[in-house]
Amino acid sequence: MLRTDRLVLRRWQDSDRGPFAALNADPVVMEHFPAMLTREQSDTMVDVIEAGFDKHGFGLWALEIAETGEFIGFTGLSVVRFDAPFAPAVEVGWRLARPYWGHGYASEAARRSIAYGLDEERLPEIVSFTYVGNLRSRAVMERVGMTRDPADDFDHGRLPIDSRLRPHVLYRTRSPRP
Repeated sequence: MLRTDRLVLRRWQDSDRGPFAALNADPVVMEHFPAMLTREQSDTMVDVIEAGFDKHGFGLWALEIAETGEFIGFTGLSVVRFDAPFAPAVEVGWRLARPYWGHGYASEAARRSIAYGLDEERLPEIVSFTYVGNLRSRAVMERVGMTRDPADDFDHGRLPIDSRLRPHVLYRTRSPRP
């Protein structure tokens, strides 16, 4: 479990599954993804995330407001599982329910996740990527100090050639250690 001033990043609980499925079924939250998720797909994603914790020792933590214990989404680290020019790599990512956008939660939790990855897991680099038009996520990447080299941008190989979501930007942050 990780903490920030306002947030708790923790392993998943069964009680997270319902609100997680609701945010994955929100067309605005999922605007920059190929499709919304069904409840079954959302539950499978939680199972895959939890298996990642067991395998790697880190993952996409369930995110809750410390003061209330309210589940608001996820933020954390995941191993890139597709062929990409920058792989192998570990990505920092987030997905929050819409009522929690605009409060700085994604940036706060992403900063803590990055610090954990670089300082405690001793990762040399952490990446983040998104569809070029996902300006909200790109703003988070920039707020947490990640940098983009346009030469690193790529077409996401898991998306169909004709998908509008295929062009992606890549941001990076590196460990200050040599």
